[in-house]
Amino acid sequence: MKSIRENCGVFGLYSESDCVGDIYQGIDFLQHRGQEYCGISTYDGVIHHETHHGKVANAFTEEELKKLTGNYGIGHVSLQDRQPMRWLTQIGEISVAFSGNIINAAALLKEMMRRGKSFVEGTDVEIISKIIIEEPNMVAGISKLAEKVRGAYSLVVLTEEGVYAARDIFGFRPLILGYDNTRYAVSSESRALQNLDMDIYRDVEPGEILLVDREGFKTLSKLDSPRRAHCAFEWAYTASMDSIVDGVYVQEARDNLGASLAQRDIDEGGILADIVAPVPMSGIGHALGYHKRSRINYQEVFLYNRYADRSYTQATQVAREKMAKRKLSILPYVKGKRIILCDDSIVRGTQIMHKVLDLKEAGAKEVHVRVSCPPLLYPCEFGISTRSYDELIARSFMKRGDITSMDTLRNFEKWIAGKIAADSVKFNTMHDFVAALLTSKENLCLQCFEGLSPYRTDQ
Repeated sequence: MKSIRENCGVFGLYSESDCVGDIYQGIDFLQHRGQEYCGISTYDGVIHHETHHGKVANAFTEEELKKLTGNYGIGHVSLQDRQPMRWLTQIGEISVAFSGNIINAAALLKEMMRRGKSFVEGTDVEIISKIIIEEPNMVAGISKLAEKVRGAYSLVVLTEEGVYAARDIFGFRPLILGYDNTRYAVSSESRALQNLDMDIYRDVEPGEILLVDREGFKTLSKLDSPRRAHCAFEWAYTASMDSIVDGVYVQEARDNLGASLAQRDIDEGGILADIVAPVPMSGIGHALGYHKRSRINYQEVFLYNRYADRSYTQATQVAREKMAKRKLSILPYVKGKRIILCDDSIVRGTQIMHKVLDLKEAGAKEVHVRVSCPPLLYPCEFGISTRSYDELIARSFMKRGDITSMDTLRNFEKWIAGKIAADSVKFNTMHDFVAALLTSKENLCLQCFEGLSPYRTDQ
């Protein structure tokens, strides 16, 4: 199958003063969503544009930032490619950045090339841009995406008029608006707005197209939305813990996820343990929730290397394993301890196995793994980095039987405990997982757990 594009971060700003400093900070606060590439475009009569390979804080020089003049602009962070992309078009000079993944990219590319369109690399952002600029105006172009594109996208487009922002008709990827007395902004996550001392206004609605300019936020069109399908993985892993995604605090969701795991242990007779510990960083909220519900002491067992990247969002398995090893070291305190180890998910199983073995080699008496997400059974089409069935350890068990009942879930947990050298493993059930997110199941995309695409009409 087509290689999945990673999750990205987009940011747009309209200000009464020079905007580049705020855009720079905005995408820096979104760095967890992609660490390989970053870029900024600004407008002051013409578009000024700069992209880099590397992290925001290290990539841009002071001289480059000084050249990015203007009161409004957009920024982007990514694992996959350089964005924003700048274009000279029939509707004027524009710059485009998006977060998400186009499922039917290959078909769209083939069809457009047959009509004589040319591409540099055929990336998703190129395809999106070419679809937009074929239309007579920006609203018509962005609306056309809903007709032609299957997939997830949160989009910002810099033009002479201001910053256009849009969200796909299902609302897979988060996109939120913020403001203060002199600035209006749109961001993939609220943390960028909060840390720029801006007030949160509201989420961009699925299918909404709006313009951010000197007058604020102006909704230009609202496309029909078949249903909401917010990515459940945003609350469990992707989003920063200080963000609010579609009205739900990420911290509260992770607290609930950890608490439900603890409640399951309590209901099933309890477990003797000395400490509850997280796999940093995304496991922290889950472990705190488990600690509060179980009243077992919370204690870090890994020292986190703050200069390491997120291992899950590395481009290759080898890179993921190297980064996982580099970013965590064991605290000697673990010797003789019985540990509840909380993590957000198990994908391939290699990283959690290494962590369990490292803890035991350091003298831990027992390691019981608790996983906030249900077993991941299907590749994600919409932008999270699980590309194939072969990468999902739960699929190995599926060959022996499904994981749809509580009995088969327990059998799977025993099986995977043996695979990763843990004394026990437990996952949240789908019911408990959805309840913890404080969002109706009908408004979530759960394809990676249940295999049901929001695009299907026969389910």
